[in-house]
Amino acid sequence: MLQELLLVGPSDVRLSAYEEAPLQANEVRAQAVLSGISHGTELNIDRGTSPFHSKRFDKELRMFVEDADGQAYPRNLGYEWVGRVTEIGSQVTGFKAGDLVHLPSPHRQTQTFVAGKQTLLGEVWPLPAGFDPDRAVMLALAGVALQTVHDAHVKIGDRIAIFGLGTIGLLAVQLARLNGAGWIEAIDPIPTRRKLAEAFGADRTLDPNSCNVAYEIKTTSPQRGVDTAIELSGNYGALNDAIRSVCVGGTVVAAGFYPGGGTALHLGEEWHHNRVTMVSSMGVWGCPHRDHPAWNRARIHETAAGLLERGLLRTDGLITHRFPFECAADAYRLIDQRPEDVVKVVLTY
Repeated sequence: MLQELLLVGPSDVRLSAYEEAPLQANEVRAQAVLSGISHGTELNIDRGTSPFHSKRFDKELRMFVEDADGQAYPRNLGYEWVGRVTEIGSQVTGFKAGDLVHLPSPHRQTQTFVAGKQTLLGEVWPLPAGFDPDRAVMLALAGVALQTVHDAHVKIGDRIAIFGLGTIGLLAVQLARLNGAGWIEAIDPIPTRRKLAEAFGADRTLDPNSCNVAYEIKTTSPQRGVDTAIELSGNYGALNDAIRSVCVGGTVVAAGFYPGGGTALHLGEEWHHNRVTMVSSMGVWGCPHRDHPAWNRARIHETAAGLLERGLLRTDGLITHRFPFECAADAYRLIDQRPEDVVKVVLTY
């Protein structure tokens, strides 16, 4: 019997049986190979700290509203799904059995989709022959990292600080370098992540638990701070350090998921006195690219796929743990309770 992952209560993920409907003429069905767990978005939903736990995002008003009729549980988790095509509808062209596909879809054993249908990542088409599934599972996060670097408008010679060296942060280090960054500071308390950042091109790594990061950056840079800081950890203390680390008139791009209230932010200090620009990086939920129409989500996705396929964006060392799908609950607990041990956790099928 086919199974999917459901969150049935706070920190309570379970497998649940489901059935596939008969395949329609315009549909494609695929069998799961890998799916990645999002350590930010999914873990906040898992813990019940996401705004979606008790609110609904009204797309017309563009704001969260109280949702008295909403139901927090059960709900699906996941948006980094990779599988191989097994069935093709009679009217479908452009797909064949064995094609590898990436879908922004939940953790489950199969997915059925309309050929060429628009998703959060653009239209679904097969990935190039020979595309490594381990790289394919990084596609959604590579798109997030690319969107973030675009929002940062990194220029040749810019000094950049990247806070948070999870998967997105480590991809952003590489993308900032590809985009011409002249100096990259990479900040994270976990030694293994800092080591990966150095291997991926960071000029210097800093441990926020052993130094005053912003003071260190300000006192060792010629213009008293970096041009742009990118914050990807979702930690308010790191966001405040990012604000403190940029030069006068600098930019902070915030792309982490920030739960709850920001009590660690001191906006009356450097943010106010240095006229810092704060930019929220978001490429989905109906947010157009800041350079639309030249760029859109589909182009971001295609560009990220090309960089991964050609090896210009490295992923070696990012997957630290693989859990069989039936042990998904153990994977979530590992990420939640021992974040220092993981970079990227994937489920195998």
